Amino acid sequence: MSPATPMDLSLYIVTDEVLSGGLPHSVIARRAVDGGATAIQLRDKTLSSRELVRTGKEICSITRRAGITFIVNDRLDVALACGADGVHLGQGDLRCDTARQLAPPGFVIGVSTGTLEEAVEAEHAGADYVAVSPVFSTGSKSNAGPGQGLALVTKIRFAVRIPVIAIGGIGPGNAGQVIDAGADGISVISAVVSQPDIAAAARRLAGIVAVRKSARGDRS
Repeated sequence: MSPATPMDLSLYIVTDEVLSGGLPHSVIARRAVDGGATAIQLRDKTLSSRELVRTGKEICSITRRAGITFIVNDRLDVALACGADGVHLGQGDLRCDTARQLAPPGFVIGVSTGTLEEAVEAEHAGADYVAVSPVFSTGSKSNAGPGQGLALVTKIRFAVRIPVIAIGGIGPGNAGQVIDAGADGISVISAVVSQPDIAAAARRLAGIVAVRKSARGDRS
């Protein structure tokens, strides 16, 4: 993503080699991009820092060519080292305001939020977007907790001015509802990376999101 390219979080894909059946992160990213993903997040709790940086550079080359956003989960150091566009922080990770002090201008910082208060605090701390998690119950993350429901998405959308994405248990059957609730985009793992045809799965979801955003008057 070049500095002049606006951030689009409509279809935010999180890579996972286990849920993909062993496909490398870079292959997942390339296929998701081919299907219309607008943002890619590298997420892996098992790789060493060196391996994460190497993998991040591979994905960065894919997303740069496509002109989309590349985010690294949790690790600000890895995100900076591999040239990613930003980092995504959980509630137990580095504080957003601290990350903002360490990051260069224009660096994207996203924050996972499970309550209205956390979302408002994240915006005040300098977050560029918040992720409401989990909207529905999900098996993709063992520590995600129970689904928060669509009402929380709507409340957060009205409370903050930054983009709001939704994650957790989202697929073709409910993606439209999530956008209707006010989300600017959806973040998915298994609904894309666990499918036999990753590009086709991404394309289907991208189409659903585009139709619902168009219906509510969003400009592309």
